[in-house]
Parts: sequence; C-alpha cells; structure tokens
Amino acid sequence: FGIMSGEPAASDALVLDRLFATIQSRVGADPSTSWTAKLLSKGPEYIAKKVGEEAVETVIEATAGRPETIKTESADLLYHLLVLWAATGVKPEDVWGVLQAREGTSGIAEKAGRPKE
Repeated sequence: FGIMSGEPAASDALVLDRLFATIQSRVGADPSTSWTAKLLSKGPEYIAKKVGEEAVETVIEATAGRPETIKTESADLLYHLLVLWAATGVKPEDVWGVLQAREGTSGIAEKAGRPKE
C-alpha cells in the first residue's frame, strides 16, 4: 500500500497500532496522492464493502488451503478494517479493550451474555 514506506517490516502486534496512526494521518489528505485518503474520501459505506471483499477473498484462500495467500489477503483485510475504524471514529484501543474484557471467558458463555437482538 505504500503507507508505511521507509519503516522496517515488523512482526509484532503493535504494527496494527502503527498502521492505524498512518491511516489517521491520511484523514483529509488529497485523495489523488494517497490510496488511504481516497478510500476515506469515499466514506464508511464504500470502505465497508471493501472490508467485505477482502473478507471473502480471505475465505476463498482459506478454503483452497493456500497459507501464503491467506497471509496477504489477511493483511489486506486488516488494513481495510483499520481504514473503516478511522472513517467511523473507532479507535484500536477500544477494540483491544473489548477483546481484553472477553479474555479468559468461554466463547459460548460470552455469546450467551450478549443482549438479544
């Protein structure tokens, strides 16, 4: 995506926080000079569709049993999800907080405790 040029590749989870900071820096930027700014200029509905596309592509690669392309599609999915968060005012630390609150809780118990829709 060219959004983290000059930085070494990172293999830690903090890369998502750094990526989000880069995405945030593109808010209001010229869409003709940045893919991220272009996505943001199209609004949350468009970005959500891109998240869906990347999710489907990830599923396709997973069902085909292709680990290498699962990695690249997963990276695309995470990137677009972070762009969606930026477009809707969601901060990574808020999502991390939800995950942390669920830590150590059975998925079955956690789902049972959710309000019914």
